Amino acid sequence: MSDPIRVTVWNEFRHEKESPEIAKIYPDGMHEAIAGYLRQKPDLEVCTATLDEPDHGLTDEVLANTDVLMWWGHGAHGEVRDEIVEKIHARILNGMGLIPLHSSHMSKIFTKLMGTSCQLKWREIGEKERLWVVEPGHPIVEGIGDYIELPHVEMYGEHHDCAAPDQLIFISWFAGGEVFRSGMCFHRGMGKIFYFRPGHETLPIYHNEEILRVIYNAVRWAAPIDRPQRTFGNYQPLEDVQSSE
Repeated sequence: MSDPIRVTVWNEFRHEKESPEIAKIYPDGMHEAIAGYLRQKPDLEVCTATLDEPDHGLTDEVLANTDVLMWWGHGAHGEVRDEIVEKIHARILNGMGLIPLHSSHMSKIFTKLMGTSCQLKWREIGEKERLWVVEPGHPIVEGIGDYIELPHVEMYGEHHDCAAPDQLIFISWFAGGEVFRSGMCFHRGMGKIFYFRPGHETLPIYHNEEILRVIYNAVRWAAPIDRPQRTFGNYQPLEDVQSSE
């Protein structure tokens, strides 16, 4: 049996402590709602980290023992220390997976990986959303039908100023008429990234079984593969070469 995939679920964990209404939905935080589901999977080993812990809970030891990092941020993007972002970035380039959720489109790590503003349209009136699967053969949508329907969401609309994805997995339609690229795959260095839009803090999105199934599938997809370390710089030929000098 192969080793379990080591997952760290990171969350600001501010809204749940500041709002009684949000605390009713996520009494232990959104990170624990997600982690609790993932801990039921025998192929995963799951821990959590939050913004107000020392080093935001992302010490060198934690990062070194993380195969896939999940990220939920919203109101405190600027409080994430730049040196921690640099360490996360280096780990991704060397193979760690990243799953930014919902408003993490504006996190320091995602905007650094995209190289763009990552701005978008938004509206919060609790309208219906359908997330249409547009890559039905992809492992991230295993067990998911043609679409996922959410009755009440915060709308995110195009244009989303992010880099073009390597693969587009979901396109959302909202009752107000907008569409959005809600599930996107990227590769940076040896690392794999899956941005997944659902997850507004005032709504029970992370209690939805289909959303959690997508997150689990994404963890498995984003996990590093077993391969030799890359080699850079001056390199000797593998075959005998007749020099032209």
